[in-house]
Amino acid sequence: MTGPRQRRARCALAAALAAAALAGACTREADDRARFEAGDGAPPAIEDAALLELDAPALASELAAGRVSAERVTRAALARIAAIDDAGPTLNAIIEINPDAIEIARELDRRLAAQGPAGTLHGVPVVLKANIDTGDRLATSAGSLALAHHRAAVDAELVARLRESGAVILAKANLSEWANFRSTRSTSGWSSLGGQTRNPYVLDLNPCGSSSGSAVAVAAGLAPLAVGTETDGSIVCPASANGIVGIKPTLGLVSAHGIIPIAASQDTAGPMARTVEGAALLLAAMQTPRESTPSEYATTRADLAGIRLGVIRDYGGAGEFADVEAAFERWLDMLRAAGAELVDPVELALPDGLGAAELEVLLYEFKAGLDAYLAAAHVEPGSLEALIAFNDANAREVMPHFDQDIFLMAQARGGLDDPAYAQALAASRTAMRSRLEAVFAEHALDALVAPANEPAWKTDWANGDPAGLSSSRAAAVSGYPSIAVPGGLAGELPIAIAFVGLPFGEAELIEIAAVFERTRGPLPAPKFLPAL
Repeated sequence: MTGPRQRRARCALAAALAAAALAGACTREADDRARFEAGDGAPPAIEDAALLELDAPALASELAAGRVSAERVTRAALARIAAIDDAGPTLNAIIEINPDAIEIARELDRRLAAQGPAGTLHGVPVVLKANIDTGDRLATSAGSLALAHHRAAVDAELVARLRESGAVILAKANLSEWANFRSTRSTSGWSSLGGQTRNPYVLDLNPCGSSSGSAVAVAAGLAPLAVGTETDGSIVCPASANGIVGIKPTLGLVSAHGIIPIAASQDTAGPMARTVEGAALLLAAMQTPRESTPSEYATTRADLAGIRLGVIRDYGGAGEFADVEAAFERWLDMLRAAGAELVDPVELALPDGLGAAELEVLLYEFKAGLDAYLAAAHVEPGSLEALIAFNDANAREVMPHFDQDIFLMAQARGGLDDPAYAQALAASRTAMRSRLEAVFAEHALDALVAPANEPAWKTDWANGDPAGLSSSRAAAVSGYPSIAVPGGLAGELPIAIAFVGLPFGEAELIEIAAVFERTRGPLPAPKFLPAL
């Protein structure tokens, strides 16, 4: 099935579901009014359009209490996808709808009536990035035509945990093809299967990658929660560009089993939500249980008294974006006002050659990891070498804008027993961890803080993404946790602050981020402007 045919089929399904949702609205309203007038103590139910405006924790509370049904919420989400993603602004955030979503929701409604809620996400719709395995009728495609028909035999571990928590797996999200690891000239948010995802704030601007569809789905209200994946910046960058919260967890907190890999030493899935509390709710549901991590994350800290934050001034692109620099100073003042003690500046002094060493590690690990994944999945193309050949044979559809030079570089690498790989790993991950350990210890820090990214740029298929502002590398290479929280708008565009914490220090990092979020106040919603 080609990309356009798949989209037309999805549009037809979504339109039918939207019509069904509209037809049932009057009946639901009458039923709710009758229950209220009968004196059973239940208020009239929330209107369908307002359901998806609720933050995930509030929606989860409504569902668990039985004030709204999982089927109704699912139909509302599917109707909004039809109206906003397929029609209207046509965001291209969703690559495929789960044909079993409504039946899953109905089963959860039956479960609630008989036994109570299944878990903390009972009935809450969740969108997954299309490189995450689901053992159902959804494809795990990485956005590539080569894997358009690949359906995993079993759920990724994180997906199994989400199902146990009661989540409705609503859809797969578009992404930068192969998680932005096919070409050095790639355009974030574009895939040969799903086309170009668009930024909901300004449609001709880029959503950043590679978890672009996941971020846009949340920002545009298509779903309250989404799962992205990150190797270096692919959660925190789209979160920043689309005005939502994204958490890149400590490496290993969330299982990477069942995710199409780039690099085992950096890959992780993470939650994306409109608020810190929503992201924390999703993280708790998807993480692998550990003795040292909570099953729920609190966001109730009143202030930042006693918290020491190290202010990073030597992040990538520092000094190049005046609006971000000015906003960062305002954010630092807000943190001080909330009681934090700032150590300013803290110089990371990233090791010389870190970027080149990181790329070498990714190339070696991508070849080994992808070959292993494809072989275990019994799918064709069954190796990186075969995938390169497929792309060459289908170049018009697969490579209309950029090539596969990264694939070729990875294929030319040896195995993980190559001494060059061990040297690159020592010069990147080992060196970065040593540097961060020293910085945290020297200044007795609870977290580091920096701007996350510059405002979104214009999508440019001819030249690809620009090299702009980014502070993601330190946490990505070391495996430390980070969280991007919207700080406000620069003109019409979201910009965000990033916090980096200690390994498995997500609980404290979430508390810090939640205090900042409350201090910041409301964030303007997307306007779906066609251009600036």
